[in-house]
Amino acid sequence: MLFLLPTPIGNLGDLSSRVIEVLSTCQLLIAEDTRRGEQLLTHLKIRKKIVSFQEHNEDQRLPWLLKELHKGNKVALITDAGTPSISDPGYRLVRACVEEKIPYTVLPGPSALTTALVGSGLPPVPFYFGGFLPNQKSKRQAEIRAAMQRGSTSIYFESPHRLLSSLKDFIELSSTIYLCVARELSKKFEEYVHGSPEEVWEYFSKKGVKGEITLVLHPDPTWPKKRTLHSEKRPILRNFV
Repeated sequence: MLFLLPTPIGNLGDLSSRVIEVLSTCQLLIAEDTRRGEQLLTHLKIRKKIVSFQEHNEDQRLPWLLKELHKGNKVALITDAGTPSISDPGYRLVRACVEEKIPYTVLPGPSALTTALVGSGLPPVPFYFGGFLPNQKSKRQAEIRAAMQRGSTSIYFESPHRLLSSLKDFIELSSTIYLCVARELSKKFEEYVHGSPEEVWEYFSKKGVKGEITLVLHPDPTWPKKRTLHSEKRPILRNFV
């Protein structure tokens, strides 16, 4: 049986007892990054061999994993952080399990996608998730135009190294959009920064950009009517970085 296990996006206190139980009892653990997986197991004082499973070796690993699953082994998948398949490896393995009638289950847990959506205060239904914004400027601007025309909340992941460039694209294309940048979710320096593209760009151009970034945006500039830049530190038990 396949188990898809969500792991903390920052705070190790968010790890569920069910995830720990599966990590302790599975016959095979596969991970997007074995080094991150080892850090998690060390924290939990679990000793187990980890096999790499990521975008560059999915094609080679998949037939072998299916054989292991057909043997009846308990196989668990973790990614670097959050829930597998959300801009991470996983969906191809699940699809293969569906096709070959292999049982699987997904444990609920941390996800930057849903955490940022709820924390943004923007309308949660409907929403669109576009993964990472494209690296190429023309493709990124095309995605931004699509988000502006969508009429609902859109969510994207973004690299801290590209955030200011992306914000400039928002400024160039439209000021009539409301942005929330969710940064370092569940970690020591977690913050939600709200405002127009100009306001958010000015904030980060002065402060600098570090950490994991999730962009949440809405094309209606009248909501919320009062725009405020906000940053609040939250109590953290321990960071997983």
